[in-house]
Amino acid sequence: MPVWRPLLCSYLIHVKASTAMSIVFDDSARTITLSTRRSTYQMQIDRYGFLLHLYYGRRTSGCMDYLLTHADRGFSPSPYAARDDRTYSLDALPLEYPVEGVGDFRSPALSVRDARGTFGCDLRYVRHEVSDGKYGLPGLPAVYSTDEADHAQTLSVTLRDERLGLEVTLLYGVLPEIDVITRAAIVRNEGDVDLTVEKAQTACLDFLSGEYDLVTFHGRHANERIANRVPADHIRHVISSRRGTSSHQYNPMMILADKGADETSGRCWSMSFVYSGDFVGEVEHDQYDQTRMQLGLSDERFSYLLHAGEQLVAPEVIMTFSNEGFDQLSQNLHRCIGRHVCRGRYRDASRPIVINSWEAMYFDFSGDTILSLAREAADLGIDMLVLDDGWFGLRNNDCRGLGDWTVNETKLGYRLPEFVEKVNALGLRFGLWFEPEMVNEDSDLYRAHPDWALTVPGQAPVLGRSQLVLDFSRREVRENIFEQLCAVLDQANVEYVKWDFNRSISDVYSAAAESQGNVLYDYVLGLYEFLERLTARYPKLLIEGCSGGGGRFDAGMLYYTPQIWCSDNTDAHERLSIQYGTSFGYPVSAVSAHVSACPNERNGRVTPMATRAAVAMSAGGFGYELDLGKLTDGEKDEVRRQVVEYHKLDHIVREWDYHRLSSPLTDPVTAWSFVSPDASETHVTAVVSLAEANAPTRYVRLRGLIPDSSYRNVETGTIYPAAALMDVGIPLPLSVGDHRSYVFDLERVGE
Repeated sequence: MPVWRPLLCSYLIHVKASTAMSIVFDDSARTITLSTRRSTYQMQIDRYGFLLHLYYGRRTSGCMDYLLTHADRGFSPSPYAARDDRTYSLDALPLEYPVEGVGDFRSPALSVRDARGTFGCDLRYVRHEVSDGKYGLPGLPAVYSTDEADHAQTLSVTLRDERLGLEVTLLYGVLPEIDVITRAAIVRNEGDVDLTVEKAQTACLDFLSGEYDLVTFHGRHANERIANRVPADHIRHVISSRRGTSSHQYNPMMILADKGADETSGRCWSMSFVYSGDFVGEVEHDQYDQTRMQLGLSDERFSYLLHAGEQLVAPEVIMTFSNEGFDQLSQNLHRCIGRHVCRGRYRDASRPIVINSWEAMYFDFSGDTILSLAREAADLGIDMLVLDDGWFGLRNNDCRGLGDWTVNETKLGYRLPEFVEKVNALGLRFGLWFEPEMVNEDSDLYRAHPDWALTVPGQAPVLGRSQLVLDFSRREVRENIFEQLCAVLDQANVEYVKWDFNRSISDVYSAAAESQGNVLYDYVLGLYEFLERLTARYPKLLIEGCSGGGGRFDAGMLYYTPQIWCSDNTDAHERLSIQYGTSFGYPVSAVSAHVSACPNERNGRVTPMATRAAVAMSAGGFGYELDLGKLTDGEKDEVRRQVVEYHKLDHIVREWDYHRLSSPLTDPVTAWSFVSPDASETHVTAVVSLAEANAPTRYVRLRGLIPDSSYRNVETGTIYPAAALMDVGIPLPLSVGDHRSYVFDLERVGE
């Protein structure tokens, strides 16, 4: 089993401390206070050594332990150290890292089983350290800081259970300029007998009072991240994945908000998991009207064995707070993930406009038909051809070939270097589709190494898309696939990789694992190691993440892949809801979206090409997913105009602030905007989904403008007062036809 050390990675970045320290310890009050520009987070070491959570909200000063109350609460027991003080119970106090077995009957963040099979631990404060810079995590992605202007700091708090010899180090990263606080936890067995971690969540927030709503993002394949808001009442709300990936069904990001909170007002708190496997998020409103919010590793199919001296790292959670509604909360997350999670050459660089071969030809292609598609793309000004599934092994359908990553030169009719040179000669760059974590039974790899697939001995495996999942927890498996991929990438000028994952993990058994409860976590660490090696070897390679579209759309994957195929559903109407929900937690620069053919292959809907493009252009990865040769001359001219337009929009999507102006779930118009950093320009898109007879005029209220200024419509020359644009809005033209889009640019005039 892997032993992940050291505690902090060697790449901890040290910077000069800011004038106002982000982390302050008050020895007299025994409080530790974390501060950002607009928020304060405070914890306290109490008289028994328990770490209490006092406050997370708008920036303030002073000691918040006045918020604590003590009373004799029936059936809420007291720690032995409190003796007969029945007013002290961990069942009613706000805890920084709650554990099982100390009299707190709410859901714990940590549950540990000892060698006798006994559950429970008793963690007490030992020490804390403050350092400049942002911590890293061994083997896991994490928020990073490389700029002195970030004024990042790290807090580490060590808690210990003397009986078990168990130590837990709570890590906090503070990025004050973007109002973000991160958390991670490292669980170490410092004793001399085995321990088993049965549950390990990363972050917990206890709220002493208040009525809240919970906002989550649910869905299914081809309909991901649909925003859902429910009261956080006396029900234990749980979102989770037991699919081996973060999943299409629930995104590992959630928001707790005041009852009346909206886009521009009210308090809201978010947690985002920097992890790509099974997770659980919980919100529990308890008997005393307190609310607990927590996020971390799923405890299903998880039972992590720790020998003496070994440790488990609970992956990072990104937290942020806003008292100005969801819009500001999202801005914080966009800046954090876009600039402090995404890495590499393409974090800030223009992305190529692609033509993907899948919906154009599926498996039915030859090298010459692909070159015909490339010639059409070159004529229209498209930047890159991506050859999707079917180019390798004996892959002519879903049932064979995965695991054999050798070019099928018979099918292609060319050696890969020769073929890529022909594509490049047309002025196009070249990319390839891979699904490295999968194998078909009908493959040379599986015939040679059947034990490399995750299957349960003596039981017929569950198939998904006729394929099995390779055991990426095993180094020899990863090494074989890595060598195969490198052999392909080294022989030709491949500049883009689409990394796919087209089934969930159901059979969890590794032939090499000592403890099967470790497998799914170690699998994800193996995936991250693989991606880290790949990005290090090919630093100029653009990798697009994919898992049946949005099945692994999370901050963990964005650490390695700066854009992710947002959904296999390319219908513009349904993409409105998908991209709307995605925008709450992720920058639009991370979204990959294409224009596909109509009628749409998934639902048969017909949508104007202008609207398909308008929706897809509000994303960082733009392209086309259709047979360009079947377009009319008029449609080809439209594509040419769209390509030119997107090249103008590219920096806007990546660099400007994104605002949701209305909701596709509740409003007749779906609208959004990008506003330049100095608020001198805005780019606005609106879509009216359903036409109405004798329709009322629809208005779009803008956001982020300078109130005492005026703005001019670049196309028409009309000048509008900014305050009116934000209070009443701008009227949309009356038109006939469903799914009509309107795009306009405004620029500030005067001073």
